[in-house]
Amino acid sequence: MKIKNICCIGAGYVGGPTMAVIAQKCSNVKVTVVDINEKRIKQWNDPDVQKIPIYEPGLSEIVKETRGRNLFFSTDVDKAIDEADMIFISVNTPTKTYGIGKGMAADLKYIELCARQIAAVAKSDKIVIEKSTLPVRTAAALKNILDNTGNGVKYQILSNPEFLAEGTAVQDLRNPDRVLIGGDVDTEEGREAMEALVNIYESWVPREKILTTNVWSSELSKLTANAFLAQRVSSINAISELCEKTGADVNEVAKAVGMDSRVGPKFLKASVGFGGSCFQKDILNLVYIARTYNLQEVADYWEQVIIMNDHQKRRFAANMVQTMYNTVAGKKIAILGWAFKEDTNDTRESAAIYVADYLLNEQAEIVVYDPKVTEEQIYSDLDYLGSRSGDANRKGVTVVKSSYEACDNAHAIAVLTEWDEFKQLDWKKIYDQMLKPAFLFDGRRLLEPKTKKEIGFEFYAIGN
Repeated sequence: MKIKNICCIGAGYVGGPTMAVIAQKCSNVKVTVVDINEKRIKQWNDPDVQKIPIYEPGLSEIVKETRGRNLFFSTDVDKAIDEADMIFISVNTPTKTYGIGKGMAADLKYIELCARQIAAVAKSDKIVIEKSTLPVRTAAALKNILDNTGNGVKYQILSNPEFLAEGTAVQDLRNPDRVLIGGDVDTEEGREAMEALVNIYESWVPREKILTTNVWSSELSKLTANAFLAQRVSSINAISELCEKTGADVNEVAKAVGMDSRVGPKFLKASVGFGGSCFQKDILNLVYIARTYNLQEVADYWEQVIIMNDHQKRRFAANMVQTMYNTVAGKKIAILGWAFKEDTNDTRESAAIYVADYLLNEQAEIVVYDPKVTEEQIYSDLDYLGSRSGDANRKGVTVVKSSYEACDNAHAIAVLTEWDEFKQLDWKKIYDQMLKPAFLFDGRRLLEPKTKKEIGFEFYAIGN
């Protein structure tokens, strides 16, 4: 099965970078990314590729190379669906905020809307691929909609979950640990559809790294991978609290544990907590699925990972208040970093949002600097929590253009994103321009405690 036209519905953090790399590696395939968000598509088409809506190292260069050649961004969803041989669905699947499963289950309304639009438009056979993170057996629902509401077109549904870490997405796409493709392994048509997608990835990924499974295993593998990674973060953060009480250094504990070949060192860095669009959402989804099948012990086990993560964010903010003489009312606190991790402008579930919200409730005056996150996004994140009015958020939070401006005359600094830029700051200069005593709360452990003491900061770092 020769694929000539690919359509991706959804121009976000997954769809945009993934399709850009496919276009670069498969120059004979036309790739069209569509979205109903006109502003986002306009940004993807901006003549200045530095203004594309997703910041990922290396992405703008790929877009510059491929855009207009075989990579296109459009709001004409119907046309792209009609022309495509293969359709990726890469739309948002947030946690439900209403009804049955509120707070845990994935909200699949956007997935269903995509399926119904494909069914209404398609006039030729299509391979439809789940790229969004979805609950187990979503493919069955997709197939049911497509087979019963369309124009008699034949569809094959594949699951191809993404395993991208924001900040290294381009690298992850170019050199993945594995590519996972799930489909109908019991029929000739299903196997042919899987092979068509294998052929796309084989343009640059070694065949031995491309795994094919049944569709249910593929869907569950993504949730499980994220759950395991998040579990490690919550585990070391739980130990960090014990370290603070006993005098142990969590960095030394993590190094000792990570040198065990059975454990390994990755995701064992104590921090203010994990964020991002996937970890919390996928674990809550896993919890909901387990409860649906009445697997209460399984659900309780994975829910504890989220409970520990929420506790770590609250604990960090509470320790700030306690350290600053049990009050931050009227005090200026600089927050360095708003994105949930370095090298991305994604703020979804960022620890900074929740720490800032806690401090605002304590009547602190917050000043924020992040190298890639816009002022509009910062206020939007706080407004979404609904803790106070939008006017109150804008009154309580100021967004500035540099670290030095944020820290000028501040009582305290909270480092909440591990940007390399922060490691290179002149901390002596920053200390000199702050009110004394000057507090440094390092949620990402950018500086050694010894360095902070030499400069003069009263400091707090996770696990010390």
